[in-house]
Amino acid sequence: MTADPWTLTASELASAFRNGTLTPSEALASVLSRIEAVNPVLNLFAHLDVEGAKASAAEADARFANGTPLGAFDGVPVSVKDNITVMGMPCAWGSTLFEGQVPEKDETPVARLRAQGAVLLGKTNVSEFTMGRGNVSTLAFGTTRNPWNPELTPGASTGGGAAAVAAGAGPVTLGTDGGGSIRRPASYNNLVGLKPTTGRVARINGLPQILHDFEIIGPIARTVDDLAMTLSAIEGPHPLDRASFGFEKGEIGTPKPGARILYVPQFLGQTVEAPIAESCAAACDNLRALGYDVTVGEAPIDVSIFEKYWPMIGGAGLAWLLRDIDWEGKVGAPYPPMIKTGQSLSAVDYVEALAGFRTLYEQMATAFETYDYVMTPAAGAMPWKADEFGPGYHRAFTGFVNGCGLPAIAIPCDPAADGMPIGFQMIAPFGQDWDLVTLAKHYEEAHPWAQRRPSVG
Repeated sequence: MTADPWTLTASELASAFRNGTLTPSEALASVLSRIEAVNPVLNLFAHLDVEGAKASAAEADARFANGTPLGAFDGVPVSVKDNITVMGMPCAWGSTLFEGQVPEKDETPVARLRAQGAVLLGKTNVSEFTMGRGNVSTLAFGTTRNPWNPELTPGASTGGGAAAVAAGAGPVTLGTDGGGSIRRPASYNNLVGLKPTTGRVARINGLPQILHDFEIIGPIARTVDDLAMTLSAIEGPHPLDRASFGFEKGEIGTPKPGARILYVPQFLGQTVEAPIAESCAAACDNLRALGYDVTVGEAPIDVSIFEKYWPMIGGAGLAWLLRDIDWEGKVGAPYPPMIKTGQSLSAVDYVEALAGFRTLYEQMATAFETYDYVMTPAAGAMPWKADEFGPGYHRAFTGFVNGCGLPAIAIPCDPAADGMPIGFQMIAPFGQDWDLVTLAKHYEEAHPWAQRRPSVG
């Protein structure tokens, strides 16, 4: 191998392990060396399991030597967001309230990766309760930074995982997306990130669900092939998760030039910063050049419904989670108002909010009678200072997708003049996750992004 193993994609590592040019232990040593170089600057991990990873890599070495690899991920280093349970690793959820909590079981997607032989590196930093305001900066673990510019945020709440992948601390990460927490960090780090359809990735043995069924586990990766490899490993039904029934494994298919795309450049007059507007407009032109039928238009939903009801979901969930916990003075500044909001709500309010999201789903389903995809910017704001909250408009384009249960993917487009990454979002009808992955692959082949790397470390 001529390239440093930490620079390789998951697909390249898997191929190298199988043709005998690299061992999992050699790859892990390179990744751990890279983590040692960048983590002091970026603060990526809430928990790094060096000894456990080395033991897993040694076991993978033996399997490859014997010609008995477990699966596509055997020996591949993977990081996991610190609100996804990993057996034997601390799971603090970004909060001092849960420090020292060590789950006894893997959540389903982690168990599926472990069954394939993945080398689990550790738990990446997360916004407290996965409810940040655009950054990962907690009382428990400090501030996580963007490898493209460490002064800036990597996005929230999967910022630790996205920054890790961008910086070379493992080729893929498992994140969660309850309102854009995969898609926005992916866009801020020159990565591709998928928020799957509700139910496609089964969730058993996880933390309490405080965002109804709106928070989904999904992959963030440098390339579409790696994202597809990860989605294939973690998707599929589980007998204890009724929402997962009906979802079978998929694969990258044949692109569909001529597919109709509605591009919505702005919601409710909210700000979209100029570099993002320009880059996403260029992405529209690129898609047209690839044969897609792109129309620029207005939002196909009543965005005011989302803005009215979204705060109720998180507030109620957080108030419920902490109902018997002494949290006063022990949580970050954004959370007491959320908790107070949740405590003030009635059951009638909550059911009304859920009815509002059903209305949004119906509006999107109607839009998909005319269009095959809806496209938006992935975020309205460029990254800001890592220890500060983001402007409200940064999240304008993502949360309603969660409320509708639909799949959406963030795809890198042209960076800003200063080199900071930008992404656009594609949304598909319910269950059509692999159509999004196929479209992203088609775009990547024409406009590759993985050759762009941050200079950190």
